[in-house]
Amino acid sequence: MSPLPSSHKLPWSSDTLPLMLAPMQGLTNRGLRHLFAQWVRPDTLFTEFMRVAPGETNKRLAASDLREIVATEEGIPLVVQLIGHGTAALVAAAQAAQAAGAAHINLNLGCPFGRMTTGLTGGGILQQPELLQELIPALRAEIQGSFSIKLRAGYSDPQQIFSLLPLFESGGVDFLVLHPRTVLQEYKGLADHGITTRVVQETGLPVIANGDVRTVEDGLRVLEQTKAAGLMLGRGAIADPLLFQRLRAGRPDQPERAARAAMLRHYLAGLLERYQGIFCGEQQILGKVKSVFATMDDPDFAKQIKGLKKARTIRQFADLVTQLT
Repeated sequence: MSPLPSSHKLPWSSDTLPLMLAPMQGLTNRGLRHLFAQWVRPDTLFTEFMRVAPGETNKRLAASDLREIVATEEGIPLVVQLIGHGTAALVAAAQAAQAAGAAHINLNLGCPFGRMTTGLTGGGILQQPELLQELIPALRAEIQGSFSIKLRAGYSDPQQIFSLLPLFESGGVDFLVLHPRTVLQEYKGLADHGITTRVVQETGLPVIANGDVRTVEDGLRVLEQTKAAGLMLGRGAIADPLLFQRLRAGRPDQPERAARAAMLRHYLAGLLERYQGIFCGEQQILGKVKSVFATMDDPDFAKQIKGLKKARTIRQFADLVTQLT
C-alpha cells in the first residue's frame, strides 16, 4: 500500500507509510525505546505520557520527564505525549517541552487510566468535549512542530469521534492516532476498525490506526480495510519487536521456534543491560524487564517465561535468558 500525501507537519517522511511504537505507560521508557530504535527502527517513537501538573505552579513537567525530551532518538522522531487538564496548564507544559527540545507534541485523549487528579484527564476529557473548544486552538497556537492527538472513539459512545472531527480539522491538528474502542471499554472486546475506516473517509487529516494489531495479518488487514496513513503498534510489538520488520516485508509467516528463541534472548538481554543503567536496585530492574511478559502468549515458551518471572536476581535471570531455546 502506498503512503498518502499530506500537507501537515508530520514526524515521519511523507513518502513513508509509518509504523509507530505506541506510548505504553510503564513499558516504553527510554531504555526500551533505545533498544527498539537500534534494533527494529520504528518510523516514529512516543514517550510514555508525561503528567502535567495542575494548579498554580511553575513546574508543569517533572524534571525526570524533561530530561527525556529530545527531538529524535537514534535519528527517529520522538513525539512527546502530554496528559493533564486545564488549558493554561497544558499550554505551559507544551512550552516547557519545546524549551527542553521537543519537536513533536501529542495530546492524550484516550488513556482510560489517566485519572490522576480531580480534573478530567486522558480519555476522561471526552466526558466534557466542550473543554476541547478552547484547548485545541490554544495548543495549536503554541506548538511549533507537529501537533497530534491520540484518542479513543469516544467516552461511552463509539460514534463520538465523528462530532469531534470538525474541531480537530479547524483547530490545526496535524494527525490523529485512533484506538477504536471507547474509554469505558478499556481493553475489553475488540477494536472496531470499521470506525477507523469511516474516520479516514470523513476527514482530510492523516489517521494512524491503533488497536489489536498483534500479527502481520492483523496489520495488513487493518491497512487494507481502513486506508489509514499508518499503524501504531502497542502490545503486539512489545510481545514481538520483529513485528515491525515482518510488516515492512509483508511476510505473514510465523518464524520458526529457533528464530523466536533468538529474538527473546536478544530482547531480554538488551533490556536487562539498558535497565541496569536507568533503574536502581535488582528488584526494580527485574520488575521493569519482566513487565514485557504481560504481553506475551507464545505457548512454546510459556514454561520458560514462567521460570524467568520467578527469577530473584539479575544473575539468575540472565542465566535463564541464555538457556532460551
